[in-house]
Amino acid sequence: MMFKPNSLPVLIGSLPIKDHHEAVELVFKYTPEIPLWVQLPAFQKEGMIPQFLPGFPGITTEKDKTFVNTAGNKIDEDLLNFYEDYMAVTEGEANLDDSRFRLNTDTAAGFFAFKERLQNLSYQPVAVKGQVTGPVTFGLGLTDQNGKAIFYDEQLKDVAVKLLAQKARWQVRQLSSSGCPVIIFLDEPALGGVGSSAFISISRDNVLTCFQEIIEAVHAEGGFAGIHVCANADWSLVLESATDIISFDTYSFFDRLILYPDYLKHFIERDGILAWGIVPTLRDEDLEKETAASLLTLWDSQVKAIETVGIDKSTVLEQSLITPSCGAGSLRLDLTKKALRLTRELSDITRNNIC
Repeated sequence: MMFKPNSLPVLIGSLPIKDHHEAVELVFKYTPEIPLWVQLPAFQKEGMIPQFLPGFPGITTEKDKTFVNTAGNKIDEDLLNFYEDYMAVTEGEANLDDSRFRLNTDTAAGFFAFKERLQNLSYQPVAVKGQVTGPVTFGLGLTDQNGKAIFYDEQLKDVAVKLLAQKARWQVRQLSSSGCPVIIFLDEPALGGVGSSAFISISRDNVLTCFQEIIEAVHAEGGFAGIHVCANADWSLVLESATDIISFDTYSFFDRLILYPDYLKHFIERDGILAWGIVPTLRDEDLEKETAASLLTLWDSQVKAIETVGIDKSTVLEQSLITPSCGAGSLRLDLTKKALRLTRELSDITRNNIC
């Protein structure tokens, strides 16, 4: 299925409210062309790690701490059952829709509220969007009973990647019933730490291999994959990956992205899409002071910088999305609505220029 972004607006998946149906309505008000399902951080189970934990072997909760118990008597059996289930769904011997890899209403109520809304639309969106926590963020955020991140355990890391890949694949399959392209973002805030002294043992190839398995699962179902990083990162790594979309905080970190002109040019030339996080959501004071006019001036200067790489403006606009810099889950509601409105306004202005 073809997907032409043409500077349409799309959101990053969290909002600071407590009602999933209200969240869905906000999404459709501001981004009806590419709506998405929303995570509500007000609910603890919708955090980046807990939301995608169901199905992971060995999960144990003690005194409000959740971890993988590798010392338990059942871990070997749990791991065996996991791999048996994985092989069954990937080889077509079991139904993915009813497997351990499906999202559930307990931790992902927003998905089901969104799907219900999709079924009652009077029009067909340009695309629809879902998300999973990326493998680096998930693997560094989940630990064993000793506090060791599972990303450093080869088997548990493999389990995490396979779990996330199938949850992404399940979403594509479910959302494809809308009849339009499906986009799945891998949300990777922790990627900003890769390469630093804190995570020096995490290699570039290791990260790319994790990304590849999840992206291939999305592609296998006919979906488009994106990587969202709301921090500075090794952009050459992200640009070199097989992702179709790079979602980045251009408000704060464009000067770092443009340091990789050859990677950037190659990404655009292979029809890669840039999701420009031009509307700031990480600091209240930034969002409070900005207007559509000020952000448009900033973004125009960034597009001109891209042109110096050897990519013409029309190509940039056709292969772009306009987004907030990150999710709005930590903002006040009034600032959240301002962020959504600015995202919409900037997209409308830009799309008029495309014509």
